[in-house]
Amino acid sequence: MALVNEHFLKLPNNYLFADIAKKVNAFKVSHPNADVISLGIGDVTQPLCPAVAEAMHKAVDEMTTPEGFHGYGPEQGYMFLREAIVKNDFLPRGIHLDPSEIFVNDGAKSDTGNIQELVRWDNSIGVTDPIYPVYIDSNVMIGRAGVVENGKWSNVTYLPCTAENGFVPQIPDRRVDIIYLCYPNNPTGTVISKEELRKWVNYALKNDTLIFYDAAYEAYIQDPDIPHSIYEIKGAKKVAIEFHSYSKTAGFTGVRCGYTVVPKEVTASTLDGKRIALNELWNRRQCTKFNGTSYISQRAAEAIYTPEGKKQVKKTISYYMDNAKNMRDTLSSLGLDVFGGENAPYIWLKVPNGEDCWRFFEQMLYNAHVVCTPGVGFGPSGEGYIRLTAFGSRESCTEAMERLKKWI
Repeated sequence: MALVNEHFLKLPNNYLFADIAKKVNAFKVSHPNADVISLGIGDVTQPLCPAVAEAMHKAVDEMTTPEGFHGYGPEQGYMFLREAIVKNDFLPRGIHLDPSEIFVNDGAKSDTGNIQELVRWDNSIGVTDPIYPVYIDSNVMIGRAGVVENGKWSNVTYLPCTAENGFVPQIPDRRVDIIYLCYPNNPTGTVISKEELRKWVNYALKNDTLIFYDAAYEAYIQDPDIPHSIYEIKGAKKVAIEFHSYSKTAGFTGVRCGYTVVPKEVTASTLDGKRIALNELWNRRQCTKFNGTSYISQRAAEAIYTPEGKKQVKKTISYYMDNAKNMRDTLSSLGLDVFGGENAPYIWLKVPNGEDCWRFFEQMLYNAHVVCTPGVGFGPSGEGYIRLTAFGSRESCTEAMERLKKWI
């Protein structure tokens, strides 16, 4: 008989955002006239910028001609986009990469979930806590996370990030094989300084640790002293794989495109001590399991690097960051403890009076008709917090803040 992968059975019954959707739908059924504003799920609302739309139209027209038709593309991504990424995202920061170290994908979520296939199931992992659920769940699926004990996975090293430690994760006091870092952070909206990031790179170099670095929100960084890439730190190309996304940068949540950087210098070891280049392994994995991102999506991504595209994308990012500032200012004026929202489109709010975050979620939904994300869904250190996103329209974000002022 076929035997199920029982590690899947260890996962919570529903993905966090599926749970939220279920509760919101139940509320809408019982309150059909309620105007619900969702600031919970991080989906964008502003349309694609003109440069991207024009590039997609042009690509579609190409595909209707025998000369311009594109079938299966390279699994690693078309060279025109990989070269544009190197030239625009890295060279201006003094980072030298080869296009062969860039792997175009259908969004960062896929690769952040799949990258763990490159390493043995019995590697130890460490995660900043709270953190994006995919990091943990993908490791649960392969059996690397262990079992849940008192709300934590037994084989996971948690690195708490709370108001008490300034949301700065502490370096582990022991060796960990793999570390997940996400900056600007989802969900807290906080960032990491070059000095702190250098500590992690040095730790990885010293302990032969592999870092998976999620930089999906780097385009939202406003502070010029905050690193946009881990490769700004000397030695990082030996120990880090980095993930980028156009979903929030350019509104590609429905278009699907991003990329992963796997430097040729980064390696992992076999049991007998042989060093294996992960660039080659990831290339082999992609050629086996991935058919490449669509030509139309890649031409769309290329367009954000044109002079017009850069201006238009920057304008959209400013729109969301203005929302974040309005939300942060309003919530702070109510005497609430507010974090994030300055270099990222997320607000991390400390629940008043020490309430349970799921209870606060329900109170906000039923009293203000505003949806948030309970912090505990991102990890045990998220209890006592909620996440709000700035990706709504200006009108809905402003209205949501007015409702919260009246309610609170």
